[in-house]
Amino acid sequence: MRFAFNIAGAQIDGARDYQEDAFLITHLGDKEGGASLVIVADGMGGHAAGNVASNLAVQAFNRHVSANFPNDNLPAVLNESVLKANNAIAETVRETPALKGMGCTLVCAIVSEKYLRWASVGDSNLYLLRDNQLRKKNADHSYGGFLDRMAAEGKAVEPEPGFSRNMLMSALTGDDIADIDCPQTPLELQPGDRIIIASDGLDTLSDGKIVHICGASGTAKECADNLLQGVTDENLPRQDNTTIVVIDVAPAGAAVPPPDPEIEEITLESGDDLEDRTEPKGAAAAAAAAAAAGAQPAPPGRSGGLIAAVVVGVLVLAAAAGYFLFVPGTQAPPVAVLEPEPEEPAQPAPATAPEAAIEPAPAPATVTAPAPQPAPEAVAAMPAPTAGSFRDPLKSGGQGPEMVVVAAGRFAMGEQRMAGEFDEKPSHEVRVPKFAIGRYEVTLAQYEKFARATGRRMPDNAYLDKDTHPVFSVTWDDALYYTRWLSEQTGRSYRLPTEAEWEYAARGGTTTPYWWGLTAGQNNAHCFGCGSAFDPRKPTRIGSFKPNPIGLYDTAGNVAEWVRDCYHPNYDGAPNDGSVWEGGDCSVRVIRGGSFASPPKSIRSPKRDKHKADGALETIGIRVVREP
Repeated sequence: MRFAFNIAGAQIDGARDYQEDAFLITHLGDKEGGASLVIVADGMGGHAAGNVASNLAVQAFNRHVSANFPNDNLPAVLNESVLKANNAIAETVRETPALKGMGCTLVCAIVSEKYLRWASVGDSNLYLLRDNQLRKKNADHSYGGFLDRMAAEGKAVEPEPGFSRNMLMSALTGDDIADIDCPQTPLELQPGDRIIIASDGLDTLSDGKIVHICGASGTAKECADNLLQGVTDENLPRQDNTTIVVIDVAPAGAAVPPPDPEIEEITLESGDDLEDRTEPKGAAAAAAAAAAAGAQPAPPGRSGGLIAAVVVGVLVLAAAAGYFLFVPGTQAPPVAVLEPEPEEPAQPAPATAPEAAIEPAPAPATVTAPAPQPAPEAVAAMPAPTAGSFRDPLKSGGQGPEMVVVAAGRFAMGEQRMAGEFDEKPSHEVRVPKFAIGRYEVTLAQYEKFARATGRRMPDNAYLDKDTHPVFSVTWDDALYYTRWLSEQTGRSYRLPTEAEWEYAARGGTTTPYWWGLTAGQNNAHCFGCGSAFDPRKPTRIGSFKPNPIGLYDTAGNVAEWVRDCYHPNYDGAPNDGSVWEGGDCSVRVIRGGSFASPPKSIRSPKRDKHKADGALETIGIRVVREP
């Protein structure tokens, strides 16, 4: 079933003498059966800088979505578009350092057929009004939202002294984004639904007042205008800018109100000459230069343009050639055409050329290159590591673990989303030298050779096939001595991976929480709640699931894996060269990857855990690294 969407937007300055919000309403795809995109950005950093940030974000986001629509994986496109918007801000700050500190929140929605999909960063709002019930659908990335979420999960957190509830914990500033709310599953709409997308200025009104005002408003335009009037009537002394876009959902073919004839539409033709309006560095640089020069904001009151401040007029003229823009405060026509600047569809980041392979010890073993693996859905932020494999012979007979060569590279270590734990932050760039890592977790049979040769304890494993199941119930000391035994047996330097090496290899060039995407999904790993067919009370065979992009198996789930580092409560002061992080309480060591007993969120690539070095659990095993 298809729906018709009546969309209208408006904004006020509130008690401010400048407007930092920006929004856009546009049509995507074919006029028949297309979709509508709504973007609202709330700038911060002062009237000039905040204005630049919000409009840069809106334009960059819109260009990327438009260039990649239609698409079978819209959540990935929305997630990538957020990153594009953030990168646009970062580029402008690099060109004009005086704008450092500017940023914005962002909430966007695509309505298509009978579905609503969204992405948001910050504390702006996306509400669903259905059957007179108002429900906030997107995450609140403020400190107050975090406290409320923890309390709802039964994990109440004492507020930090001096922290205000409206302090943002995630925003677009050009730096790493702490969290992006971008669900994989869309919201299925119903006739009569009303969607409200708004900056946090709407927080002035209680949920009850919003419901009451919406109930008394017939059209989307009336609703947007009446909500803004309600905000104005509250007469708060420090009322923030407020932007509201309303989407009314009706059955396909239903009549929608015509555009307001008193509203003038702004149209920039693609043939407009922009040469005299921009600097050679492009729209972003032009806007930044204008802001740095002290351009004045627009007059206060109801704003009549998508870009409220004069400072960003340069940016609109430069970057929006060929755009069809709706004036805020207007109702969008039922069908509107947007012709964005050309942008190539997103392509996966190319893999780096393979470096010279790590030389294995002489052996009859054949060095083979693994079959190419499909790239993950998300675009990698670093060159994907390259891979070739080998096995070193053991002096006592047989061969060591199969090893995969991982090329040197850099990546953002840690969780960039609020959904992560505090010990996964701050996210920071790490450069990792070349190394080799086990393709699989060390098996019971491989570990048994070491245990028999050294007299160390062998875990109780009578119920599992030793050749195909990972070793478990080993202490960190057991794992350390196993790597030393491998080094003695092969004449090569084996050890436990550093925490940075482990995450770099586990991600395999991806930036999403799980190397295969934004969510755990079903049957991608062996964990408690991952939807696999295996016994949730014990580990399963190694290699039972598809490998990550560089050919590593079971980096998520099955058994967790010891790494070399001592545990630290966060990444403050962590090395950025991929080396081991000692110091602190080294009686506690880091484990990574989650296990068969872990919930889905605990098998994310950046997830960290810890355990006493002298303690053994049936959920912890080993993966080894070999140096060049």
